[in-house]
Amino acid sequence: MSLTVQAVAARWQQERQAGRRRTLLWSIAFLAATWLAAWVGQVDAARLLAGLPRAADYIARTVPTLRMDSLGADLAEWMWGVDVWLGLLLDTILIAYVGTVVGGAAALLLSFPAAATLAPPWAVLIARRTAEFARTVPTLVFALIFVYAFGLGPFAGVLAVALHTFGALGKLFAEVHENADLRSVEAVRAAGGSWAECMRFGVLPQSLPGVLSFGLLRFEINVREASVLGIVGAGGIGEELYLAVRQFEYPDISAIIVLILVTVTLIDALTTKLRHRIIGADSLRAP
Repeated sequence: MSLTVQAVAARWQQERQAGRRRTLLWSIAFLAATWLAAWVGQVDAARLLAGLPRAADYIARTVPTLRMDSLGADLAEWMWGVDVWLGLLLDTILIAYVGTVVGGAAALLLSFPAAATLAPPWAVLIARRTAEFARTVPTLVFALIFVYAFGLGPFAGVLAVALHTFGALGKLFAEVHENADLRSVEAVRAAGGSWAECMRFGVLPQSLPGVLSFGLLRFEINVREASVLGIVGAGGIGEELYLAVRQFEYPDISAIIVLILVTVTLIDALTTKLRHRIIGADSLRAP
């Protein structure tokens, strides 16, 4: 009996030491990778400390002069272009909305053959690689291509947002489908349903809350991305912000950024509430 206890204790000590060695090796690998990344990225503490005052000075230049005795006039001067900027912000929101709807619809179609539990390996391979390409290319690069192909304006921005959304949501939707209970699929198939009908009636009802939740989350992200597409002429508020930066109109920079921030915050709050309602998060909170 004592021999058995000693053997178990010795085995436990061996496993413990092996675990410590693995932890040490992974820690060394992590530190080496961090050092290599910092070296490649030219991370320099001296340059950081030297540049921080200049960054603070730039930010300070964008802060408007607001006095209590003339607050109304100062605010009016700071937000002198609010009517134009709000119109461009509306364009940005619409670009994000249409791009999310179009890209999300295409992603939903792609996600079924991209789900490893629902489609043959060759279909999964093609669908996954297609989605990877669409989400790997930055949205700004797509916008540049579409501006060159279709000209300046929101249409190029919509296409860029839609294509990147297609790739990002295609992967997320596929992973949601892979968690579906396959007994529903088998029931539809046993009733004579085709593969498409199995997806429609066996998988989609289970995946729909997750699909809608991810779609709303992507809309939030797309509003932020669409805010900068104007830099390359793809419509929205980004072009006005880019012009303000290039012309050193410092108060205009902060005014536009504040409007974007307020808009994104409101959309974030709205979509978060909708997502919680869809997935039933409110019912899971402790009383």
